[in-house]
Amino acid sequence: MVFIPVYILILGFTIIVDYFAGILIESSEGRKRKLYLTLSLVANIGVLCFFKYYNFINENISLLLSQFGINNHIPYLSILLPVGLSFHTFQAMSYTIEVYRGNQSAEKHFGIYSLYVMFYPQLVAGPIERPQNLLHQFYEKHPITYENFSIGFKLILMGFFKKLVVADRLSIFVSAVYQNPSAYSTSMLIVAILFFAFQIYADFSGYSDIALGTARIMGFKLMTNFNTPFFSTSVTEFWRRWHISLNTWFNDYLFTPTMVANRDWGKFSVVFAIMLTFGVSGLWHGAGWTYIVFGLLHGVAVTYEFLTKKFRKKLSKSVPPIIYNNLSILLTFVYVCLTWIFFRAEKFDDALVIFKHLFIPRGNFFLFDNNLNLIVYSLIAIVILMIHDFSVHLNHGKSYFLYHTSPVVRMATYCFLLITILLIGVYDGGQFIYFKF
Repeated sequence: MVFIPVYILILGFTIIVDYFAGILIESSEGRKRKLYLTLSLVANIGVLCFFKYYNFINENISLLLSQFGINNHIPYLSILLPVGLSFHTFQAMSYTIEVYRGNQSAEKHFGIYSLYVMFYPQLVAGPIERPQNLLHQFYEKHPITYENFSIGFKLILMGFFKKLVVADRLSIFVSAVYQNPSAYSTSMLIVAILFFAFQIYADFSGYSDIALGTARIMGFKLMTNFNTPFFSTSVTEFWRRWHISLNTWFNDYLFTPTMVANRDWGKFSVVFAIMLTFGVSGLWHGAGWTYIVFGLLHGVAVTYEFLTKKFRKKLSKSVPPIIYNNLSILLTFVYVCLTWIFFRAEKFDDALVIFKHLFIPRGNFFLFDNNLNLIVYSLIAIVILMIHDFSVHLNHGKSYFLYHTSPVVRMATYCFLLITILLIGVYDGGQFIYFKF
């Protein structure tokens, strides 16, 4: 509404449609139930496709027709993508699907259902909640407690550190390089690729921490969205740790149904379901071929891991675990970083330029011009972030420093994070990256 007030009607439309669809699905039988679900999904996907993919589809139609000398007379539209459209659309769709499957009762209170879709901490960038986890919480009393405030404060504090100290500082260097990649040496491109991996992680997981922390202070428990993804030993495991709410959404509503529907195909049914899911996942992230390629590259990796599971298990037994696991973590991280080139590149051609200069080095490898101080400070921020993540990884999901039994250690950590945020935080780094999705 800040940008275009009338856009609030988009939320109003989908809320009304899905509210009545849920009630009608629950009270109907046979084909009518499927009809009401279909109408709900068409309305939600239709809104998403119009605002997010209309011009992309029209552009590709024009390109295709031009190959045959035909002009496309369908006009392009000046559409501003509503903030967080992909997130609350998927959350609304999960409600009607779960009602259809019989896993959730239809919500009769219009205000409560509206709150489920518009719950402000996670409205614009998730996590994408399920009705089973969130709806019942709106009926429960949530008194302010020390435990909830303490947990929420820690999450918010860490979220601001990730965003202001890590992500927005890294974005200064990353944005400069990706705006004109052909002007930079191979060494600068490598640094930008690595920095973007930590930037997008700190930016998105930082938002998730703030969302979870804000909700927790009020007494609401949202699902965990990140679980130390950079310690994954495979791309498959990476997606179980990265943007968990989206990954589980696609698993439950696209991958599994597709695989079950084609189970007669044997292993090919799994491969087909993997590639379809990751292709759609890539498109979900943005209207562009770079995003689709990003998704398909992850699909290829997960397919490879599925087909070579027995071989890799046998191989792991012939190599010391510490070597095999650490090498697997390194290879997974490198592969993910390379796929993010397509995710971050402004244009497809820019991504190809970066890959070209990675394999055909150019410029002095150690030439960093006037960026040395920025790179050093950025590396320090990354090291602090990874020390925190390593402690979370070893401590079963809780930071060793933020949840230490000693009050002295905890207080020292709070002070360190606060002072770091205030002194070296970047306050003009712009919005969260995933707001545009």
